Amino acid sequence: MKLRLVAAALALAPAAFAPATAADRPPPKLIVAISVDQFSADLFAQYRQHFTGGLRRLEDGVVFPSGYQSHNVTETCPGHSTILTGARPARTGIIANEWFDQSLARPDKQVYCSEDPSVPGSSSDHYTVSTQFLKVPTLGDRMKVADPRSRSVAVAGKDRAAIMMGGYGPDQRWYWTGKSYTFGGKVAPAAAGAAVNAEVAAALARPMPAMPLPAVCEARSRPVAVGGGGKPVGAGRFARAGGDARGFRISPEFDAATVALATAVRGEMHLGEGPATDILAVGLSATDYVGHTYGTEGAEMCLQVLALDRLLGDFFRDLDATGVDYVVMLTADHGGNDIPERAAEHGIPGAARADPALSPGAMGRALAARLHLQGPVLLGTGAIGDFYIDKAIAGPVRQRVLREAVAAYRAHPQVAAVYTHAELAGAPQPSGPPETWSLLQRARASFDPQRSGDFVVQLKPRVTSLFDTSRGSVATHGSPWDYDRRVPILFWRKGMTPFEQPLSVETVDIMPTLAALIGLKVPAGEIDGHCLDLDAGPGSTCR
Repeated sequence: MKLRLVAAALALAPAAFAPATAADRPPPKLIVAISVDQFSADLFAQYRQHFTGGLRRLEDGVVFPSGYQSHNVTETCPGHSTILTGARPARTGIIANEWFDQSLARPDKQVYCSEDPSVPGSSSDHYTVSTQFLKVPTLGDRMKVADPRSRSVAVAGKDRAAIMMGGYGPDQRWYWTGKSYTFGGKVAPAAAGAAVNAEVAAALARPMPAMPLPAVCEARSRPVAVGGGGKPVGAGRFARAGGDARGFRISPEFDAATVALATAVRGEMHLGEGPATDILAVGLSATDYVGHTYGTEGAEMCLQVLALDRLLGDFFRDLDATGVDYVVMLTADHGGNDIPERAAEHGIPGAARADPALSPGAMGRALAARLHLQGPVLLGTGAIGDFYIDKAIAGPVRQRVLREAVAAYRAHPQVAAVYTHAELAGAPQPSGPPETWSLLQRARASFDPQRSGDFVVQLKPRVTSLFDTSRGSVATHGSPWDYDRRVPILFWRKGMTPFEQPLSVETVDIMPTLAALIGLKVPAGEIDGHCLDLDAGPGSTCR
């Protein structure tokens, strides 16, 4: 088996398959659930006319172009927690990538969503990967309970993607740890993982020349200056020196390695060839790293999306060759926002970087000086999301800090809304089309009474929360606005009659949709989503 580098991947023309009635078909033998990190509905729409490979094939299935990660904190961990659980972050407990727990015994009170903070010597940066914080089962967990012969595997570029899609008890779980893929799970691997890691090590050791620039990307190949201390972006083509692990990760090479591992593990375990339906969850992370490093509207993202299309074409062709009856679902954990400097050049109003004064450190110092307090006063991970008042501050002083902090944030011209813990706790769970939800409803969908902060801050549209770009990231996501919430949701199976449904749906609808395809009953009270009918005719796959 050869690790295919994306630069050499061949385009795959869409195959023609005879239509069939989806409602009357037997269950597929393999579910392939793909999450493309930061693959927004905007990117899908922008490039779909240029797709010739795997993404083009998925357009010959059932297309929901307006899927929603409907919650507030549109980050990787909460987004992935919705895809195969059918539950919003308020139910999964995964409110963000990181939050604070001031009751922890360790010095570092920040926790990472996929860690076990009870491990001695751990921190939010140096942690043991764990499902501890996930409160609900995934589809793979439910399948194995219903039929222990079902097998569940997760392969991802990020540990949090593998954890949140693989759930509590996958047979195998693989994720990238800097220079190789690390195994976790119940079934010991044979040779596939070691072989792919050896091929990745060899590829990483070699320098990578700049990728050829297709005509469609040429107009986007223009350097743009970045504020906040970062380097200009917009004209990169993923050239890197040998041994540059960071450059490898921020390129199409990274997704190619993840798909090679997923393909190898599927073959080694013969997923889809057993007596029960199996599930393979694949998390492709390069699009997110490209988006953070270069923004979403430059030549770099253009090259990445087109390479992704070619790579998926190869992946599906390999699956076709097995003869396994498989269904593919592809979506994203969140969308993304371009660098504000380029957005401003394009005439987008309101595009700006957040005022550093909005950071918890800066605001905490200002409050400390005003109220004559010691300590950090406020804890948080950035200019948006959950903010926590230092637990050393108690009684009436704590209430005054809350009032002063909320008032200060609400008065700032870049802030759209601020909600206290009490306001969120008293708000009902959101319902109805997600694009119509108020900012309070979006925040409620991310609220966990034990984990959420003393208040939540939401910035105005196109205000990028990232103000310091000197560490390499120049763009980000995480907002409650639709450019971060809207993602495509695509289903494909051989013989499926294609159609496109333009109305909004949610990523929490994916799990019950796939469960219905395999006849797995999921109690409605345990999830937030509902089944999407994939039958183009009068029948229904949701029966």
